[in-house]
Formats: sequence, structure tokens, C-alpha cells
Amino acid sequence: MSNKTKQETDIPENQMQAIAHLKEWVKAEAWTDRMLVALVNGVKGNKWFSLFDKIARRDTMQQSWELVKRNQGAAGVDEISVERFNAQADKYLQEIVLGLKGGTYRPEAIRRRYIPKGNDNKETRPLGIPTVIDRTVQGAVKLLIEPIFEVEFLSSSYGFRPGRGCKDALREVEGYLKEGYTWYVDADLKSYFDTIPHEKLMDRVKEKIADGRTLELIRMFLKQNIMEELKEWTPVNGTPQGAVLSPLLANLYLHPLDQHMKDAKYRMIRYADDFVILCANQEEAQKALEMIKEWVQENGLMLHPEKTRIGNCIEMGQGFEFLGYRFENGNKQVRKKSLDKLNDKIRALTKRSSGQSLHKTIKELNQILKGWFEYFKHAHQWTFERLDGRLRRRLRAILRKREKRPGMGKTKADHAKWPNIFFAKQGLFSLKDAWVHAVANRSR
Repeated sequence: MSNKTKQETDIPENQMQAIAHLKEWVKAEAWTDRMLVALVNGVKGNKWFSLFDKIARRDTMQQSWELVKRNQGAAGVDEISVERFNAQADKYLQEIVLGLKGGTYRPEAIRRRYIPKGNDNKETRPLGIPTVIDRTVQGAVKLLIEPIFEVEFLSSSYGFRPGRGCKDALREVEGYLKEGYTWYVDADLKSYFDTIPHEKLMDRVKEKIADGRTLELIRMFLKQNIMEELKEWTPVNGTPQGAVLSPLLANLYLHPLDQHMKDAKYRMIRYADDFVILCANQEEAQKALEMIKEWVQENGLMLHPEKTRIGNCIEMGQGFEFLGYRFENGNKQVRKKSLDKLNDKIRALTKRSSGQSLHKTIKELNQILKGWFEYFKHAHQWTFERLDGRLRRRLRAILRKREKRPGMGKTKADHAKWPNIFFAKQGLFSLKDAWVHAVANRSR
């Protein structure tokens, strides 16, 4: 006997599959089966009206708080840390719910910090740190509105989406390159998160949401004051990186660009504000770039003049970088910035003046190396051989220092005293060996 309800038996099989996919990531407490059916079948007027009452529910807020707690993060301007909030979570959550229902909730200023954009520390990007309370409220909003927009987003968009990620985007890039689409448009949106026009963004939100209180809540988050040291101001554009809602809103604003390029039959792969368009020839790439320039200008954004270009990646010196890799001359390499970042971490752990044991140093190195390899394991073999050699030389230099002998660990005598097998027996993770093993598994 079937356990399906009458409502479920009336749904075509393809829609049932869509609902099953949604259930893999949509939070049950926020979205009921009935709402999921409506999401797949469509709602009256193609707009959602009653969302705020679900956002302001205690169970929705509890679920959002659990996600905030899992992600940790620094305290905001109110100096309430995740640990402090957790100690009185019931009290804080009750206050949040009452504030939302009573219309007295107001988000506090976002604390701004700057983090390095590259390894030279010359470029930085602003990071916004909302309070734990505001992160919890934003998370509750996201629980309700994300599925509404997610079902509309195209398959060419990969960043900050459930069940999708960098590796999926890279696989699509490689697929197109193998098919011969080696001309590319590498476009860089200048300060994208800080320049999204608020009103145009809200217009896109309103295309699907007609709940006034939910819209007002989103608008309040866009207008949150920014506090940097002793300065405080209200932004006129942008959605701060670091805010819970920002990735979703950023994807929403670029969704029409995805659709625009798809309608024009272009192969665009986008990860948040990082995207590349792969073309069959130079003429096609030039036309794609002109389309991008026109759309960007019409939508209040800017292309970085020095980082936006076209080229043919099978030519030496004309490669492009995407999600940590460099595609050039038929090879997929780790880009220089990604290598430099790893080398910085290795140098920090392998200082000759380090007093910790070799065993502990290797243990800490392995944690970094394994994670790094898992992402970059499709790069060219020489990358791993060189990194292994550099790492062992630094460890030999540490061992020389402990014998009160200066030197960089590069001599034949050092290599003979501490050969590669010595470090293997100490448990040091070998990037080259891991690559050989990965290649063998792929060929089976």
C-alpha cells in the first residue's frame, strides 16, 4: 500500500524529483512539504506573500542560530561572542522573536575589517562582521527566501549554492576546453559586493517576494551602518562580504546576466562574482566581451580595466586564472598566488628557530598539505615534485640547526643523512605520491 498523500500522487514524476532534490538541503522546519510543492508548481502571481511569520518563529530562529554557532566567527560591535550568546541562547532567541513580531528589532552597525586579497598584502578586501544577533536573524531570512530564488538560478552558477562548488565549476571549464572552446573572456567586476545598487537589487527581490515586512527586513540589512574604527556611515550601495545574506543577494543580482549570456548561446561559468566565458574563436570572444560591458554598465557595476581581457589559452602566455588554477598551453596548473599562499604557510611552520618536535611539525604540515592536495590534485605533476623537494629541504635545515650547524639543508650530505625515505617513515605526506595514487585510481 502506498504511503503517498493524494497531493503527492497528483504531482508529475519530474516535479517529484525536483521536490526530492529540494528536500536534500531545504530545512524542514522552515519549509513544509506543502510549501515545497508550491515552490515547484508555482504560486499565484508568481510571488510569495506570507514569509515574515515563518521567519519570526522560534523554531526557525533556533535552526538559524545552530548554523551561526557552527560557523563561529568574531563578535560584532556589541561584543557579544558566539560563546556568550550560547550561554544564554534561549533568552537571546526569545528577545529576537519578540523584537521581530513587535516591530522593534533593528540591526546594529557592521564592524568592518580588512583582510589581504593577495600574498603581497598590498591589496585588501573589506570584510563585514555583523553581530551574532544580526547573523542569526539574517540566517532565518535566508532559510525562507533562498529556495525561492535557488529554483530559478541557472546551472552555470556555482558559487555559494547548495550542492555545488568550485570543483563542479572547474569540471565544466575543462569540459568546454576539451571541446575546443579555448578563446576566453576573463572579466573582473571591480569591488562587486560593495557596488551592487540597492534599489535595483530590491527590484529583483520583489519579483518573487511581496511580503512587505520581509522586504523591509532585507532593506534594513542593506542599509546597516558600517563602523570602521571611529568612523560610521550608511552605505548607499553594496551588500557587505561577511554578512549571511550577502552571497545569496549577490547571486540574485547577477542571475539576469547568467540568463542574458545563456540566451545568446554563450558558455559562461560563474562562481559568485568570478566568471569566465569560453568561446570558439576571437570574434565570438570579442562580441561576448562587448555584451558583458553593456550589461555591466546598464546595471550600475564596473569592470576592472586591467583585469578584464580576452585571449586564447592554448597559446603560451595567454592563459587565464579561475578558482585557484591557471589554464594555459593545454595544461591545468596551480596559479602563482595559490602556490605562494601555500609556501607562506609552509615557511611559517618550518622556521629553523622552531622549538617544537619534528613529529608535531609534520603533523601540522600534513593537515595543510592533505587539504591543499584534495583541491589541487588535478594540477600538473611537476607542481607536487617541486613542493615536496622544497618542504624536505626546509625540514633538513631545521635538523641541521638542532645539531648547531648553520645551512639550508641543500647539500648531498644532508640528503644522505636525511633521505626522502626518512621523512616518509616520519609520516610526512608526499604530494607526488598522492598524485600518482590519484592518477592510478582515475585510470581504473
